[in-house]
Amino acid sequence: MSIQRTDLDRCGTGIAGLDYTLDGGLPRQRIYLIQGEPGAGKTTLGLQFLLEGVRKGERTLYVTLSETKEELNQVASSHGWSLDQISILDLTALEQSIPSDSANTLFHPYEIELTETTKLILNEMERLKPERVIFDSLSEMRMLTENPLRYRRQMLFLKQFFARQNCTVLMLDDKTSSTARDLQIASIAHGVIELYQLAPEYGAERRRLSILKIRGVPFKGGFHDFVIVTGGLLVFPRLVAGAFVQETLGRQLSSGIPNLDRLTGGGLHRGTSTLLIGPAGCGKSTVSMQYASAASQRDEKVLFILFEETIHILLTRAASLGMSFQKHIDSGQLRLVHVDPAEYSPGQLSNLIQTAVREEGFTVVILDSLNGYIAAMPEERFLLLHMHELLTFLNSQGVASFMILAQHGLIGSMHAPADLTYLADTVILLRYFEAEGTIRQAISVLKKRSGHHERTIREMTIDEQGIHVGEPLSNFQGVLTGVPLIREKNQTTMPRMEN
Repeated sequence: MSIQRTDLDRCGTGIAGLDYTLDGGLPRQRIYLIQGEPGAGKTTLGLQFLLEGVRKGERTLYVTLSETKEELNQVASSHGWSLDQISILDLTALEQSIPSDSANTLFHPYEIELTETTKLILNEMERLKPERVIFDSLSEMRMLTENPLRYRRQMLFLKQFFARQNCTVLMLDDKTSSTARDLQIASIAHGVIELYQLAPEYGAERRRLSILKIRGVPFKGGFHDFVIVTGGLLVFPRLVAGAFVQETLGRQLSSGIPNLDRLTGGGLHRGTSTLLIGPAGCGKSTVSMQYASAASQRDEKVLFILFEETIHILLTRAASLGMSFQKHIDSGQLRLVHVDPAEYSPGQLSNLIQTAVREEGFTVVILDSLNGYIAAMPEERFLLLHMHELLTFLNSQGVASFMILAQHGLIGSMHAPADLTYLADTVILLRYFEAEGTIRQAISVLKKRSGHHERTIREMTIDEQGIHVGEPLSNFQGVLTGVPLIREKNQTTMPRMEN
């Protein structure tokens, strides 16, 4: 006999991210609708649900009207699973055993099919007394009943029967036999989870799910990204920054360069975000590398996420600037992660960062750069909102975060692919300018919410010894335009910065 459980007892799905969005799992002894187009991941989710039951010593049953037992075993084998401990009721070949019209004149074939199908399901349920059941799929049952009224009555009958069996049932629906949105089962099910498969114009397919309803219990709404890998579904719950307690402003983070620290008012505070913005090649990544190197030398853990540049090129460039990244990587203080933006979703990125910060103790996070990530995700309309949630989360965890954003253009008027300046607590601007027939670089701080900062513009040079920040360019105006003017009459040349 099945164990009697309270309504508050949860049934884990075997998918950690999904259980998190469900606040611990599905309430037991209820019926749930899992719907989505073919290929969205319903069968894989169902098998994980049953395998989790097997792991907990529960009896399980997979009722299939659409896929054969052999096909289910092939799916399981692709994930490295064995279905030996799961009972499978294969009803896919039932139609071949039903008499044709020529052999039967009293009943329509669908009536015999429906009766036989229902009878086999009820008998198997009575025999096994399963605690977890997958019913795959409702499209076949919808075709057997032939009209909405009969279909609803049949499903109400099955719902009442399953309720008496004290089992948790997932009904899978690929929606192939319904031309419009079918609410017949959604209205009688205790919960509805929909899986979506999106096809962007470029890059891999994107998958996400949403919990449309769970009666009587709280859950985390909205869209949650997920992927299907060898081993099943990985769900990345939507980041809700408000769920995390805001920490007080942390101590200042030094760059290791005195003049750069003076420019930022003594250093950047932990628990704040910094945007490094400027044209391509002006030193944005190099400045972020300097902060990463300084933090690693203080035994802080740094997560450096690369979108365009490869890890090998970054290490080569760091070595040419006198930064020994490899020893910090070997010690675990520095982690370099290369992300292919065509393959990653926003939820996947935020999950990567959350895991590193909350579970592994990383205190500095660098995103270099956001341009490729934005360009590869034109359909992600709410990317800025996603970045707001991510930065708010990092601030609440006391993390010093750095974002690099390249502006279009080199000298003169410039614009960025997205305006992130309002999100960042500190904005550091880098520019090229012309002087004495050479291209030189300037650095300045436009804003800093966490305290004071210099409002000067300083020259910056980069050589094999690293970054050098000079004195304020106080005798010139128009440096940020690219062609500065000399203010003093007796000043005929721009002073050279001494390293």
